[in-house]
Amino acid sequence: MKITAIDTFIAGNPWKNWLFARVSTDEGIHGVGEGTLNYFGRTVEAAIHELSPLVLGMDPFQVETISQKLIRDVYSEGAQIHMCAVAAIEIALWDIIGKATNQPIYNLWGGRCHEKLRAYANGWYRGPRTPESFAAKAKIVAGRGYTALKFDPFGNNWRMLPRNEFDLSLDIITAVREAVGAGVDLLIEGHCRFNVATAVEFSMAMHPQRPAWFEEPVPHTNTMAMVEVARRSPVPVATGESLSSKQQFADLLQHNAVSILQPEPLNLGGLFATRKIADMVDAHYGVIAPHSAQGPICSAACVQLNASLPNFFIHEIFDEFNEPWEKHIVTHPVEVVDGYIKVPEAPGLGTDLNLEEIAKHPYQQENSLPLFKAGWEKRSR
Repeated sequence: MKITAIDTFIAGNPWKNWLFARVSTDEGIHGVGEGTLNYFGRTVEAAIHELSPLVLGMDPFQVETISQKLIRDVYSEGAQIHMCAVAAIEIALWDIIGKATNQPIYNLWGGRCHEKLRAYANGWYRGPRTPESFAAKAKIVAGRGYTALKFDPFGNNWRMLPRNEFDLSLDIITAVREAVGAGVDLLIEGHCRFNVATAVEFSMAMHPQRPAWFEEPVPHTNTMAMVEVARRSPVPVATGESLSSKQQFADLLQHNAVSILQPEPLNLGGLFATRKIADMVDAHYGVIAPHSAQGPICSAACVQLNASLPNFFIHEIFDEFNEPWEKHIVTHPVEVVDGYIKVPEAPGLGTDLNLEEIAKHPYQQENSLPLFKAGWEKRSR
């Protein structure tokens, strides 16, 4: 079997443009992947097409060799942009291999470890930044069976929290806890906003509400700051979504301070690289909660990954809180029932692109989530 073509398609989701790839072969089997990266849809798309000639004519089963050609052999450090382009191709290769062998991808990595995957809701709190709005929406989502909710209560704050903003953020968390009760985990999203002092102070203040984690309270680029917060915080720290190599994870893991890791398969060049990192985390007694806040192909890929991980913790779900047309741009979207995802048994990813529906939602430059702009949580644009 030989790779004959790599085509790309963009669906214009208002929160970010979703970038998909389709890899074709001379045996009529094709696979699909995703390379979405917030504001850089066209940039990553261009990178896919620049990389494509390196793998045309190759056997899609040779994933490791192809990844080396796309990463090592180009001798460039393109970080997330580079790795998202590689991931779009790499995920499609696994889809092809699964279809060719008539196996779901997780069976190619040792089999399924879980019958179903616990999911947490994200993107559900679109609306005013008030305790009342967050609480009302949280109650609805918990009523749908979700046992964990993630949210960013911090508005557009950066580095520090003025007293009134500190109190409002804390009031939002308290209101959500009161709305959903003690049986639902609260996952607090920091979006790399704070310095160490602010992160530690806030972690101590919210600890009575018993959050399950404080996600990226400080910039991921400063490993020692993340480690310091993790060691001083009474709330477990989660991080890893923005890292783009296993070496960066190795640097973080050597400190034995963070035990909830969130590798993003797209930022890491695909599924196999992420699977290797999950084993590294397992060797450090950590758990995996992969970042999955992109499009529906990334969601399907993370299901395959998570099903194969003995140290899987929880699966992120944006899909149910995106645009209503999202479920139509793929043939078999990920479905959540009573807060859990049933692991599919279909070959490959178990889904495909609906190109006609994607064409109805064209790329728009302004599609992004401006996390440091006032009112971003309203998702108005």
